[in-house]
Amino acid sequence: MNPDTSGALKRTPLYDVHVALGAKIVPFAGYEMPVQYPHGITAEHKGVREGCGMFDVSHMGEFIVRGPDAIRFVSSVTSNDVGALAVGQIQYSTLLRANGTIVDDFLIYRFADHLMLVPNASNIEKDFAHLQAHIAPFDCTISNVSDEFALLAIQGPQAADVIQSLADRPLAGVKYYRFTEGMVANIPCIISRTGYTGEDGFELYCNTARTVDLWNAIMATGRVAPTGLGARDSLRLEAGLCLYGNELDDRTTPIEAGLNWIVKLGKAETFVGREVLARQHGEGTDRKLVGFTIDERAIPRHGYGVMYGGVHIGDVCSGTMSPTLGVPIGTAYLPSAAAVEGTTFAIDIRGKHLPARVVKMPFYKRPSTA
Repeated sequence: MNPDTSGALKRTPLYDVHVALGAKIVPFAGYEMPVQYPHGITAEHKGVREGCGMFDVSHMGEFIVRGPDAIRFVSSVTSNDVGALAVGQIQYSTLLRANGTIVDDFLIYRFADHLMLVPNASNIEKDFAHLQAHIAPFDCTISNVSDEFALLAIQGPQAADVIQSLADRPLAGVKYYRFTEGMVANIPCIISRTGYTGEDGFELYCNTARTVDLWNAIMATGRVAPTGLGARDSLRLEAGLCLYGNELDDRTTPIEAGLNWIVKLGKAETFVGREVLARQHGEGTDRKLVGFTIDERAIPRHGYGVMYGGVHIGDVCSGTMSPTLGVPIGTAYLPSAAAVEGTTFAIDIRGKHLPARVVKMPFYKRPSTA
């Protein structure tokens, strides 16, 4: 996790709840957020892997795009094919610059009469300005409704049962990256089968005025543990999921980051950055994102130096001691020729160059329930 400590800090509607629960509050993406609760990050991490944890992620943004050209517009500035979305379906995509680099990564929700975009909290203003700069040719409008929504993520093998016990409709038919609208604990919600942990679960969007009521109702089931951003970061890293500001930034293209699967060069709508990404798709890139481990029990933290051929070539994007696997794991960019499983390099940890090797991602994949 790479906290943003700049500027005046905001609070989510659950700030007082977190403080009452004994959470350690830290600056993150412009907000005062709970990084952990008294049981600690490792216990919270394992709680999600084995049972059910709940995260306050109300700092995330929400944009609404409406109008006849809404789909064409969003497809014109993003890498994925928005036109392929069915109503009730969600898409992961990247917002792009003309040089193919990533303004942000976000989710796109297709409703019957509009789209909802969910940007990262630290990028809300930047993303909105970028979208507004490209909207003129299209017959649609975009509004920033981030202050109207709160977002709770309920994750883990027991999450579906917990939310189903409070929902007013069957949720078994809501498959991964699909959503519905309904009542949870008698509170209107967008019920989204998504998450950022590698586990099954739901993310619930509700009006900010009902956030505390929704949190309390879910906690009252007695089956959910409050979980902070520290565990969210270690869970997403084990699952091989990118974080903007770590694996992704405005110097990185989705091809370099291994996100080729969300770059739809053949979609109907031409898009910002397409020419660069088409060239990278055909010719390759100078560098690629890899996962790695080291044999010594040392943590390869974000920002530690990456050495290849005895030369410093970059820094660790993300790294931790994996609570699930019990070994150090991390991500970094290597020259493309070296970005293959088994390649060895070194991580500079406080002046000591520790041998590292490229391993396949994701580091962790949840057991199949089939």
